[in-house]
Amino acid sequence: MTLETTIEAIRPADAAAMAAARELQARLTKPAGSLGALEELSVRLAGLAGACPPPMPEPATVAVFAGDHGVHAQGVSPWPQEVTAQMVANFVAGGAVVNAFARQAGADVMVIDVGVSIPLHGGPNLLDANVRRGTRDMTAEAALTRDEARAAVEIGISVADQLVSAGAKCLLTGDMGIANTTPAAALTAVFTGSDPAAVTGRGTGIDDAMLLHKTSVIAAALDRHTPDKSDPLGVLAAVGGLEHAALAGFILGAAAHRVPVIIDGVIAASAALAAAAFAPDAVAAMIAGHRSAEPGASVALGRLGLEPLLDLGMRLGEGSGAVLALPVVASAVRVLHEVATFDSAGVSEK
Repeated sequence: MTLETTIEAIRPADAAAMAAARELQARLTKPAGSLGALEELSVRLAGLAGACPPPMPEPATVAVFAGDHGVHAQGVSPWPQEVTAQMVANFVAGGAVVNAFARQAGADVMVIDVGVSIPLHGGPNLLDANVRRGTRDMTAEAALTRDEARAAVEIGISVADQLVSAGAKCLLTGDMGIANTTPAAALTAVFTGSDPAAVTGRGTGIDDAMLLHKTSVIAAALDRHTPDKSDPLGVLAAVGGLEHAALAGFILGAAAHRVPVIIDGVIAASAALAAAAFAPDAVAAMIAGHRSAEPGASVALGRLGLEPLLDLGMRLGEGSGAVLALPVVASAVRVLHEVATFDSAGVSEK
């Protein structure tokens, strides 16, 4: 689907299904409210599916979108850019943290080269969808043209379409890109109206001096482009990354198919802000997997009204936090499928 047809397909949550889920939760053999956030999550998922109980979120696939960044030349990361391609090879070989977590959770891993600077060699779970070999330096010019940003968004939509057509009932966001927390902070600052200092973190582990420099780089890029949050494609083009744009499309694609999408860390959260700017009702499909240690993630999730399921102080990316949250999401749905009601179990109510 195109960006426009995808946006047109996104609808609000189904109020009747949500009411039915709340009513069912009240009749299950447990004290009302005793499952805390899992109860509201099950209600949200019923509203997304338009059915009570909603489908189990399985099978599930985490899509790891990878890209490089011209702003790396400004010294915002201590890691060499070549690590992006090296880590993509590691994902394809099954040797990264997200692969280990996915095996534990029973999820598949798909890797998408949407903007890696070094040409990659294929594998059964690697999709070559490279729009360009990394973005331009956003401090000197727009990171992407509008056409390039659109192409990346529509790649994300296409990946969601493919996975859902193949039977996926839950999609998970993953990312890889050295220096990608810099465009993530820029996107979050634009879409939330926050000061860059409030949304810029240490990424892969930078010292205080580099953090100040990174913040100043982001501020300079925003001053140069003055992106307009009412034009999300323009924002992605000015200060985004190819993986951020693709993730925004991936999230929109999930929402259009009414399939839940578990948001990982700060990269995915910044992309989720862009997705919500394109289509506010897309938030109904989003589940915040965890609270990243990156400050921008909490700012973004707060703006989206999403409460993270896990808070483990993680800041890895890759989709690792989203995959860890998958069994929690499945448990929330399984309660509606399998727990007896007071009437059916012959249990007295208070």
